[in-house]
Amino acid sequence: MFRQLRPVFMVFLLLTVVTGIVYPLLVTGVAQLVFPEKANGSLIRGEGGYAGSELIGQPFDDPKYFWGRLSATPDFPFNSASSSGSNLGPSNPALVEAVKARVEALQKADPGNQSSIPIDLVTSSGSGLDPHVSPAAALYQVPRVARARGLSEDQMRHLVEKFTDPRQWGFLGEPRVNVLKLNRALDHIQSKLE
Repeated sequence: MFRQLRPVFMVFLLLTVVTGIVYPLLVTGVAQLVFPEKANGSLIRGEGGYAGSELIGQPFDDPKYFWGRLSATPDFPFNSASSSGSNLGPSNPALVEAVKARVEALQKADPGNQSSIPIDLVTSSGSGLDPHVSPAAALYQVPRVARARGLSEDQMRHLVEKFTDPRQWGFLGEPRVNVLKLNRALDHIQSKLE
């Protein structure tokens, strides 16, 4: 009987070594050689360490910063260990209340802004980790951020345009603005002025 099982165990061991050790090491090595920045999480370096990842949103609520999308991840916002959406449908009262609360927060932060609020500022993304907002959502926030920073709205609009990424390969997705990169650029500009 052992004679019949021996080939099964040998194949099992061989496949374990190939798929569990050799293949992962090969893929990791190629990724580190070809695109090390992306293979290591697309981390953004800051003063004294890392500021975050350009792939995962961060909660901003200070009026001097651009705000990103809401996060529906459990435990705390933008919890990358528990990526999830809210799974609330448009008729769900909890979603309606969350949207109302966000609209009130945006209006309280910038009471003079009478523009319509872009939908991505009041809803969460499917993953709850989206680091981007639409250019319209960033432009909506320009007056508030410009006032809070003591900069002109034209400077803010130019910065939003500079940090607007086009569609991938010219046809995939929509133009988008990475909120962390935009806010870091704002801090850099502010530090030069001080």
